[in-house]
Amino acid sequence: MTSRLHLTVDGPAAAPVLLLGSSLGTTAAMWEPQVPVLAERFRVIRYDHLGHGRSAVPDGPYTLDLLGREVLRTLDALAVPWVHYAGLSLGGMVGMWLAAHAPERVRRLALLCTAAWLPPPAPWRERAATVRAGGLSTIADAVVARWFTPAFAVAQPDVVAGCRDLLTATPPAGYAACCEAIAAMDLRPDLGRIDAPTLVVAGAEDPATPVAHAREIARGIPGARLVVLGAAAHLANVEQAGPVGRLLREHFEEPGGR
Repeated sequence: MTSRLHLTVDGPAAAPVLLLGSSLGTTAAMWEPQVPVLAERFRVIRYDHLGHGRSAVPDGPYTLDLLGREVLRTLDALAVPWVHYAGLSLGGMVGMWLAAHAPERVRRLALLCTAAWLPPPAPWRERAATVRAGGLSTIADAVVARWFTPAFAVAQPDVVAGCRDLLTATPPAGYAACCEAIAAMDLRPDLGRIDAPTLVVAGAEDPATPVAHAREIARGIPGARLVVLGAAAHLANVEQAGPVGRLLREHFEEPGGR
């Protein structure tokens, strides 16, 4: 069995596996700020979503079910029976699907700057149509403006530019298909089925997935813990790299779970 997902692997081969899912419009490179601290303790496997980075770009339509099952195919191909999982934005949506539909494969879960439901669907479908017609450059400035607080954008222009490059390098067909998957997504009925110990992290200044979405997720998942980070917008792991790294390491090192 082969996987269509491109993987980046760091850390000791015998360590517990920590799988990282990135945001819509980025790649595994998004997680580079956290790799040093996490790879000391875990076998860190970062993947590019279908339609992103160096992963396959199959014809649409895409659904959360498709994206989640592709992750399961990858774990089967690697002969990995279970993982800890952290995902941001689209990566968090996939994480919720995995923990609800394949609970035996997710030992502990972290969900960052994400949502179980992002209505209305029309703007997502309009964004998909725009990207198919004109490429990612047509929306890049507006999207990146939501990824970072204005203060961070002024202080760290090179970091912001690097993240913009990840966005504009994304295959338009894959990005558009993932937008349509988000448009059709409603994971709210799945939240109560998640029994993995869960950390939910929100950026206090995130306009893409505001704190209310994180609160809804934390209320829906039994026993979930919510942390709201100040001075952070959507890519909180980039803007608050140190605190996010510490939160993730502490969460995944805690005893408990299945």
